Amino acid sequence: MDLVIGPLDLPAHVDEALAVQAVAFGLGPDEVAVRRQIVLRHMTSPGARAYGATLGERLVGFVYGMPNDRSHWWSTVVEPYLRANHNDVWLDDSFVITELHVHPAHQNRGAGRALITTITDTAAQPRSILSAIDTESPARALYHSLGYQDLARRVLFPSAPRPYAVMGAPLPLRRA
Repeated sequence: MDLVIGPLDLPAHVDEALAVQAVAFGLGPDEVAVRRQIVLRHMTSPGARAYGATLGERLVGFVYGMPNDRSHWWSTVVEPYLRANHNDVWLDDSFVITELHVHPAHQNRGAGRALITTITDTAAQPRSILSAIDTESPARALYHSLGYQDLARRVLFPSAPRPYAVMGAPLPLRRA
C-alpha cells in the first residue's frame, strides 16, 4: 500500500490521531485525555486545518496547525523567549505547526516531511513557526532540512519536563 497524504477531519478522527501521538510521544491515558480537549478546541480556531498520512484505512501520521494568534497560550509563553533574541516579529503573520506526529513504525519514510510541506503549502502566511523538544533529534533534523532555524532555545512550558526550541522558516519550505 502507498502512503496517502490528504485533508483530515481531525475532530472526527481525534482518538485515532491521539493514539498515534501517544505512541510517538510516549503519552499516558491522562495526558491523552487532556490533549483531546486541546485538539478539539484548537480545531475551532479560524484557519485551523489538519492533514493525515494513511496506509489503506489506517492513520499513521497527522499534522495540524493554524494562523498564529498572539493571545493564544502558546504565543504568550514563547513571546518573552523570542523577544530576548529579537525574534518576536515571528509571532505575527505566521502559520503555527501545532502538532506533527508519525507512528514510530512509519518514521523515516517521508511521512513527516510530506505532512508538514502539504499543510504549509496552503498557508496564506509568509512564514511558519513551531516548537520542538530542544535536543538533537530526527524531528529537529527534519525541520532544519526544511529551512527552519532556531529562534529561541531552552524554552520552558509549564508542566513540560523538558525544554523546547522555537523554530521558524520562511514559506514555502525548502524541499529535499
